[in-house]
Amino acid sequence: MKLLSALVLATATAATTIAMQAEVTLPKVISSHMVLQRDMPIHLWGDATPGEQVSAAFRNTSGTTTADTTGRWSLYLAAQPAGGPYPLTIKATNTLQLDDILVGDLWVASGQSNMEMPLAGFNATTPIKDSEKEIAAANYPQIRLLHVEKDTSDYPLDDLKAVTGWSLCTPDTARKISAVGYFFSRAIHQKEHVAIGLIDSTWGGTPAEAWTSMTVLSADAGLMPVFSARSRKMETQAAALRLQELDAADKAQGKTPPVRAWRPDPASHRPAALYNAMIAPIVPLPIRGVIWYQGETNSAPGQVDLYSRLFPAMIQDWRTQWHQADLPFLFVQLSAYGANPNDNWGILRDAQRRTLHLINTGMAVSIDVGDEHNIHPANKQAVGDRLALLARRIAYKENLVAAGPLFRYAYPDQNAMHVWFDNAAGLKSSNGTPQGFEVAGTDGIFTPATAKIEGDSLTVSSPTTPAPRYVRYAWANYPTATLYNAAGLPAAPFTTYPVP
Repeated sequence: MKLLSALVLATATAATTIAMQAEVTLPKVISSHMVLQRDMPIHLWGDATPGEQVSAAFRNTSGTTTADTTGRWSLYLAAQPAGGPYPLTIKATNTLQLDDILVGDLWVASGQSNMEMPLAGFNATTPIKDSEKEIAAANYPQIRLLHVEKDTSDYPLDDLKAVTGWSLCTPDTARKISAVGYFFSRAIHQKEHVAIGLIDSTWGGTPAEAWTSMTVLSADAGLMPVFSARSRKMETQAAALRLQELDAADKAQGKTPPVRAWRPDPASHRPAALYNAMIAPIVPLPIRGVIWYQGETNSAPGQVDLYSRLFPAMIQDWRTQWHQADLPFLFVQLSAYGANPNDNWGILRDAQRRTLHLINTGMAVSIDVGDEHNIHPANKQAVGDRLALLARRIAYKENLVAAGPLFRYAYPDQNAMHVWFDNAAGLKSSNGTPQGFEVAGTDGIFTPATAKIEGDSLTVSSPTTPAPRYVRYAWANYPTATLYNAAGLPAAPFTTYPVP
């Protein structure tokens, strides 16, 4: 009797397993209410029983494929123009019906806390400008939002950690999404009049190497310092865990533990860990482009010198992974902030500027909307709108001035440096005289200088440096920066002095 019961149980278990295997599934990034990228082939993928036939139908296109020996399937449907809503049907032995799918433009917002910062702000002391007013007005049914939960992995994952799925942009959903991402999406939607999908994949306090694949990090000998830096951090982790234990013991005894400096989650700093868990699962989905705001964590001594190599490598990595060689990648140059004097935001900003040699990249300058005492400035509207200007020019091919004065070249002539810019029409200073300039001789010692506007260029000189050879602008962590163009966009900080 016991043997018969065991056989019945085993048969039922096997039947259940087979039934579960037969269920066709989709990754979490594909769900009702989503936006599919217009004018690109529609990629659908998931799991099913090995050898099972899977079909898909959307709008006026359909396709069929067979799950491989591991149970994975993938198919492409014909590209579609903007429109919707439409249903999406996936059939195997079971049927999945997704509803309210729009076709428009899909953007990924990523980076650390200044991109993560939600429309509601982090807290009362770290707010978003006009937050409650902005939240109340955030009713845009044609903007769809997906928030990726924080997660790490030692290898690329096939699917995201559990998410709530795509949602319409409402005051309730918008308050939790990236403020920069929201303002960007709103500006593009209002200009392009198409549905916008925003994937918010962010994690505060994280370095660029955590968002870069191990394939790229390990292939470049010049990026090996990433791993030595990781080793040094882990050597201090035991002491940090001990302090956490002491703090927990104090709380258990009703004591108030001492205030300690903020420390990042060590898992979020592992090379490739965030790429593996929060980017790799979405790269099969065609997108319009990426907006990125990160760099503060890479500004520390021993790390900042590597950014000029690491950041472009990460951008090219994502383009390779997405199979979109010219994928628009728009990023924010770090705002002004009274950072730790040991950190060099000038070098980091200049590394960001130099990354513009990559095709289809754009840099939104935010030096003028920083906060000396808060690393998270409140004016995210300006940042989102400036990213949108870049998108209109780079991704949507609109003929407009999308950036402020951008250093082109400089040469010495007698006792002055002559400096030329791109986007320089209508050069002006916000307070009458351009400030924030310095010059240096062959010794590389910079001194404050006087700048004079001459049409679309500047002459910069200092009586203490009679034979200048180098010039820089807005170099301090929290600098004076007053140079703009006629479009009202700020000039980007730069240096002509050799830096890594």
